[in-house]
Amino acid sequence: MTFPVVGMVGGGQLARMTHEAGIPLGIKFKLLSDTPQDSAAQVVSEVVVGDYRDLDTLRAFARGCDVITFDHEHVPTAHLRALEADGVPVRPGPDALVHAQDKGVMRAKLDAIGVPCPRHRIVSDPEDAARFAAEVAGGGAQHLGEGWWPGDGDGSGGFPVVLKTVRGGYDGKGVWVVRSSKEAEEPFRAGVPVLAEEKVDFARELAANIVRSPHGQAVAYPVVESIQVDGVCDTVIAPAPGLDPELAGHAQELALRIGQELGVVGHLAVELFETADGRILVNELAMRPHNSGHWTQDGAITSQFANHVRAVLDLPLGDPRPRARWTVMANVLGGDYPDMYSAYLHCMARDPQLKIHMYGKDVKPGRKVGHVNTYGDDLAEVRERAAHAAGYLRGTITE
Repeated sequence: MTFPVVGMVGGGQLARMTHEAGIPLGIKFKLLSDTPQDSAAQVVSEVVVGDYRDLDTLRAFARGCDVITFDHEHVPTAHLRALEADGVPVRPGPDALVHAQDKGVMRAKLDAIGVPCPRHRIVSDPEDAARFAAEVAGGGAQHLGEGWWPGDGDGSGGFPVVLKTVRGGYDGKGVWVVRSSKEAEEPFRAGVPVLAEEKVDFARELAANIVRSPHGQAVAYPVVESIQVDGVCDTVIAPAPGLDPELAGHAQELALRIGQELGVVGHLAVELFETADGRILVNELAMRPHNSGHWTQDGAITSQFANHVRAVLDLPLGDPRPRARWTVMANVLGGDYPDMYSAYLHCMARDPQLKIHMYGKDVKPGRKVGHVNTYGDDLAEVRERAAHAAGYLRGTITE
């Protein structure tokens, strides 16, 4: 029996780490990358450099692949349907993936299946965004979010609200918190539909990660707390500290139901708001390995990357249970100190249990270039170790 070939579209760090998870299984990878310097292109043996937005390129890449999967959601939906029509297994398929590609489609579907979301609707222009703000302040608009109050921001019409372009956003890009009709002008310049959402009064952000196979087997990881800084994930704590077990189970069940209803194959991250009054609302979906699951590389029996590989190949899924009481992941962002390798001596000597994962990227301020994982029984100590290592690698901590 020949071992299968997984075709991965996208050459970023998620592809790099997914490839790493397939190596012990003898799984072969073929990569479609934007450039030979991309993170995964540095380590995968068979790399095709090309544009994922070109259908002929995708078709040529798919030849010789047993399945196609992704490290981002940006491949045009129509192209994925064309690959399926050619007989190429695409996982997740376009009917599922469109809910992670298009926030308007996602919100409509989640409404239809009764999933709690922030109040929202598509808006046509800045004036329509102002009308939405007034609707929410008055208790109107859509769905189950709460915690809105009029008079915030500039004191008029219920601002602030959150505006999102329905396609193309990530890591805070394509998302604006606007406090007036004037500030609402910027999102419409992209020329794509804009989704308006209430600015939820949340206590913290959570994430529920699940993996689902083609025949319906699914596993759920512990619900984690995700701490954002300037719209970018900074720290993930697994499991989310102080989370009511009943609410944690509800979040896992919700993620599993979303995966089933949408027909997801592979990894699904459901980003959540925990509200001040103890409810959860769905913020975003991602159908690929996700930053909120990086802790699983060292903190779970089977990582999100290994289970994603298993799922897209329809292999039995691995155990998602944690190895330690607490695991903390901290992203390493680029700063003004490009020589991160010289910091290894200090970090490894200070914390022999520290796990460093670097992505092979050029260091640029604010860019995700790696992450660290720490684990143990004392949460405060584990958080401090992760924060120190990430800060030292970045150069913001020097002792």
